[in-house]
Amino acid sequence: MAEGIACFASINEALGKIPYAKLLGIQAIERHGQPQFYLPFAEHNIGNVLLPAIHGGVIGGFLENAAVLHLMWAQESSGIPRIVDFSIDYLRSARALDLHARCEIVRQGKRVANVLMTAWQDDETQPVATARAHFLLS
Repeated sequence: MAEGIACFASINEALGKIPYAKLLGIQAIERHGQPQFYLPFAEHNIGNVLLPAIHGGVIGGFLENAAVLHLMWAQESSGIPRIVDFSIDYLRSARALDLHARCEIVRQGKRVANVLMTAWQDDETQPVATARAHFLLS
């Protein structure tokens, strides 16, 4: 994994220090030299038990945490970016399966960054949600 998040040995160690990320079970893996985020299926993340489907708030929290950690990794910073706004589009039901996410920094200035996040399950070409966020950099 690339150098990054100066005060943590790895993104997974940083994830272990974020209570909500720890509750959800978010993990990070390296893929093509970049972090990719992973949310293993857990019963407590189900929102609609009739489908069953992962709760939309869980998906949103997963993507927001992924974006924050991706920015910290990219900046090689221990400072936590603060969210200015967050917008999510739910494209299809997230079934009772593992969830994956990747982030892309669309634009980064000295003070603000714009990040695009995509979440999928079985097939990366069929996302279950996409999100956009603006962050105030520290």
